[in-house]
Amino acid sequence: MHPRFNFVKASPDSYKAVSALENFVQTCGLERRLIHLIKLRASQINGCAYCVDMHSKESRHDGLSEQWINLMCVWWESPVYDDRERALLAWVDSVTKIAQTGIPDADFEPLKQHFSEEEIVKITVVIGAINLWNRLAVGFRSQHPIDAASKAA
Repeated sequence: MHPRFNFVKASPDSYKAVSALENFVQTCGLERRLIHLIKLRASQINGCAYCVDMHSKESRHDGLSEQWINLMCVWWESPVYDDRERALLAWVDSVTKIAQTGIPDADFEPLKQHFSEEEIVKITVVIGAINLWNRLAVGFRSQHPIDAASKAA
């Protein structure tokens, strides 16, 4: 797969706008752990290798366990996630797959048990933001860096 073009260079103003949204995400007051969960899970769903690579590394850097990171793609089968994380993961899945899910009450109700209305709005904005980044990265075929240890000898 080859990059189509550098979207940052092609439209600096667009990048600036998306970066402003990302600045909100980073300063909105949600726990870093939750932001990592949202970004990594949505990126998995969207098949964004660039973002999965980035958010796995960021999660690891912030002290989240390998097991917590690695099992996210099958979160519903793993007890490593608590009820709060599970409610959030279901919401991420539902909002990211909106065309298939319609975001049913069954995914919304558990969220209300763990988060305030303000937090739910912020969570949903974070989901929207990572979905936008995923669409840019996948759409323009952004390439994630290859770690030196990953290269064949």
